[in-house]
Amino acid sequence: MITRDISEKALDLWRKYPVLTITGPRQSGKTMLARSIFKGATYVNFEDPELHAMARSDAREFLRLHPAPAVFDEIQYAPELLRYIQAEVDETRKCSQYVLTGSHQPALRSAISESLAGRTGILELMPFSFGELAKAGVSKSRDEWIFSGFMPRLYDSSVEPTELYRDYFRTYVERDVRQLANLRRLTEFETFVRLLAGRVGQLLNVNSLSGDAGVSVPTVKEWLSVMEASYVIRILRPYHRNFGKRFVKTPKVYFTETGLAAYLVGIRSADQVAFHPLLGALFENMAVMEILKRRLNRGEDPDMYFLRTSSGLEADVVVENGGCLDLYEIKASSTFHAYMADNLRRISEFAGDAGRRTVVYSGRTAGTNGGVSFVNFADLEV
Repeated sequence: MITRDISEKALDLWRKYPVLTITGPRQSGKTMLARSIFKGATYVNFEDPELHAMARSDAREFLRLHPAPAVFDEIQYAPELLRYIQAEVDETRKCSQYVLTGSHQPALRSAISESLAGRTGILELMPFSFGELAKAGVSKSRDEWIFSGFMPRLYDSSVEPTELYRDYFRTYVERDVRQLANLRRLTEFETFVRLLAGRVGQLLNVNSLSGDAGVSVPTVKEWLSVMEASYVIRILRPYHRNFGKRFVKTPKVYFTETGLAAYLVGIRSADQVAFHPLLGALFENMAVMEILKRRLNRGEDPDMYFLRTSSGLEADVVVENGGCLDLYEIKASSTFHAYMADNLRRISEFAGDAGRRTVVYSGRTAGTNGGVSFVNFADLEV
């Protein structure tokens, strides 16, 4: 089993709080993480309808039959249980009692804010990072990484990426989306998701999406909200500091799993990646998610943005770090070119308190050139 970098932080929060909540995309490894590091805990999966019904009908009896320490998987299916967990942890005043996992942000956030505020540590678990897979001896080329992605099932079974993402997408549409939205236009939604995959790394134009998908702008906004809420996409927003009208204020969209985005745009083998018109966008998606994973695995807030002027000058990722702004330029190229750092040098003039400046690319980590570090995507440190 591949060790998760977030494990250390999970154990730390488990010792400090009565409840630990682990959220994240489906199949990102939440259950395996919880069961592997809390081996002595009772385990309950609320996707089992009988257990769900039991918890809803008599919550006190359910907690008596499943005493702490306990792992309650997919807790969003039994949110009414949280009020009783609150009462129990308030009465016992002990740490290390319950681990909760969930895949739906709105349900969990609402329930936690109402019942468990101040009583739970919260972590967000993404699919594997480069660092985690490297420690396990897994090595791939740029194109193999983009095609296969980072879902744990790919690394503990013989399932092929195309098969996994086909099933993942169908399950997501047929189950999760129907639970989060009153989805009647299934065909249009599938078209919308594929169109969105073709726009990773671009400024989010809801009017264009609306026209291409054949649905209204309010529907597009609702579907985007549902996809973000269920961890399928990640919205990267422009840096919030007021630099004036020269900077765009429109967000960009990325897929949490690059392999899913590659599947949705029609890539069916690693050999197709290098010649695909979206190579640069998919590589950027992969690098942005790697930066996010590194921060989340340390239990840090993402604090990730981007900067783009109205004339097109851009830093692909901006990370707030100790009062400074770390700037990242992302290039799919495998060949070192000093000019790849030009954007970062120029936009640093606007950022003012810029910290590290890094070009993330497919070539060898090449040290620093003119104050900008050139780093291979697999060697990225955040």
